[in-house]
Amino acid sequence: MANKLGIRGYDYVEFFVGTAKIWAYWFAKATGMKITAYSGPETGIKNKVSYLLQKNNLKIVVTSPVKPENYEIYNFLQRHGDGVKRWTLNVNDVEYAFNHAISNGAIPTLKPREVKDANGLYFEAAIKLYDDAEISFVNYDEYKGLFRPGFGEPVQNYEVETHETGLQIIDHIVGNVRENEMNFWVDYMNASLSFETFVDFKAGDIGTQYSSLLSKVVRSEDSIIRNPVNEPYKGLRKSQIEEYIEEFCGTGIQHIAIRTDNIIETISAMRKNGIEFLSTPPDTYYQMLKDKDLKVEEDIDELKNYGILLDPESDGYLLQIFTKPVGDRPTFFFEVIQRRGGSQGFGKGNFQALFEAIERDQAARGNL
Repeated sequence: MANKLGIRGYDYVEFFVGTAKIWAYWFAKATGMKITAYSGPETGIKNKVSYLLQKNNLKIVVTSPVKPENYEIYNFLQRHGDGVKRWTLNVNDVEYAFNHAISNGAIPTLKPREVKDANGLYFEAAIKLYDDAEISFVNYDEYKGLFRPGFGEPVQNYEVETHETGLQIIDHIVGNVRENEMNFWVDYMNASLSFETFVDFKAGDIGTQYSSLLSKVVRSEDSIIRNPVNEPYKGLRKSQIEEYIEEFCGTGIQHIAIRTDNIIETISAMRKNGIEFLSTPPDTYYQMLKDKDLKVEEDIDELKNYGILLDPESDGYLLQIFTKPVGDRPTFFFEVIQRRGGSQGFGKGNFQALFEAIERDQAARGNL
């Protein structure tokens, strides 16, 4: 099934960070990604530096300001700290996708433009998402450079020893919004991007005795793009969504789920590379999995050893695990995910175990 906007898939995710060089090294060490392109004073870009990291079909850009007049980045960092500024969609026709989005209610942040250098033409445009985030449309069909204009070979000679993680591609990207904002942003993406609501998690579906949230998942018609949107729901204590909004000072991208073909090998490698994950669920969680006599390829005791969650579905099953927040503020984190069979879900059966693990971390920070 095709999609109306000619979306080919996720392209890159761009983080605004305080020191891009340090973040690039962290990504290279922790995730096994390679620094493949660089933009900065050495390539003619005087007011910011950016590093492109790649692994298989996964692309991440980290960007920092180097001049005070770069208000966009400085203002983002002052308010939010390190975090995701934009996620991008690779499309057949940037101008068509942008015009479709705008004609259906999207708020423009960058009108379609072509950028030319010796390697050809690069096309881009962008629309608003949440407080200070963006969705960008990009197309490289007429560009033969390393990434996009302004990028060249990395100038740093990083030799990073790392364990192979096997990370493959973005599975989904999750946003957190304020109470009563979820439906607005769901409708916004459905209308402007010709998405549809795929899953609607209601009160009581996601939570513990202390906190809860509401969530809807929007997706492209062909399911290559999937984006959950969360909002807090009343509870006895502060929810993870409320903590995020307080610490991030607004709404934004909470986490990115990255797919792997072998989650046990991936998590083993990422732990060796220094990544911290949320605490392991209690023994009773894994005993219940054993009692269900599930037909799965993985050994339940090995899943327990790594703290990996398993959610059986009607057609296949989902394996997932979540890192602790990767920055100084308890905001952004990663999810690692593996889908078996025809899995299309988001781990509904794991929500309570996940929330309890997050609440243990919140309690340690004094934010529960």
